[in-house]
Amino acid sequence: MHEKRVGKAYFRELSGAILVYVVLLMAAVRWGRPLEPGVVRTMVLLTPMIGFGLALWAIARHFARVDEYIRRFLLESLALGAGITAGLTFTYGFLETAGFPRLSMFTVWIVLCGSTGVICLVRKWLER
Repeated sequence: MHEKRVGKAYFRELSGAILVYVVLLMAAVRWGRPLEPGVVRTMVLLTPMIGFGLALWAIARHFARVDEYIRRFLLESLALGAGITAGLTFTYGFLETAGFPRLSMFTVWIVLCGSTGVICLVRKWLER
């Protein structure tokens, strides 16, 4: 019962944060890009980070609510995902010197989330 309540609260908080992020991102792209370079443009283009901060807050609250086993499982999966991400980005850095195209820093976030998610799924499958 506790896990379901915690899961629903996490989903609600994280979904709200992602919604704030998406709305601010669309607004920043729509109205920030055409602005003249300067402090105002920079601040407008950084506003989606408010949603990102809210997402971090939701994740931290989720970690505080779950039991020790889930917390350990998630933190170990995140650590493994971070290790995989570090290895892949380090490897791609060498490939860039070999002529591969430069990738956006947004790619790192996608790799981290994806590798952590895959690790969570594989670990759950192996625990059966």
